[in-house]
Amino acid sequence: MRTIFSVAIAAVIVALGSGVALAQAPAKAGDSAKGKTLVDAKGMTLYTYDRDTAAGKSACNGNCATNWPPLMAAADAKDNGAYTVVTRDDGSKQWAYKGKPLYFWKDDKKPGDVEGDNRNNVWHVAHP
Repeated sequence: MRTIFSVAIAAVIVALGSGVALAQAPAKAGDSAKGKTLVDAKGMTLYTYDRDTAAGKSACNGNCATNWPPLMAAADAKDNGAYTVVTRDDGSKQWAYKGKPLYFWKDDKKPGDVEGDNRNNVWHVAHP
């Protein structure tokens, strides 16, 4: 009986540890007319902004964020490899890839759309 109990506890510990180790990245590589791009879980294209120059900070707030919604992170999200969490001006959290905050373009309607690429010469699809 003691052995079965010990094995059960060990299995729970392994399962809990596995959940932490298997935390998913907030984005993945997807296909588009621009080649491989970073996309969210629904396949929507992600973008970077040339004016995001301060480390760990987004320069796209207010009206800008209405047009370019950020890839939001949970309040308790933790850095995950090349993905880091930045704090926005309003205190909310946003995902960044290799230090560049990630955004969607409001006019992309379906997975694979890249309508925001090179908009105003400062927005670009995020490449893995």
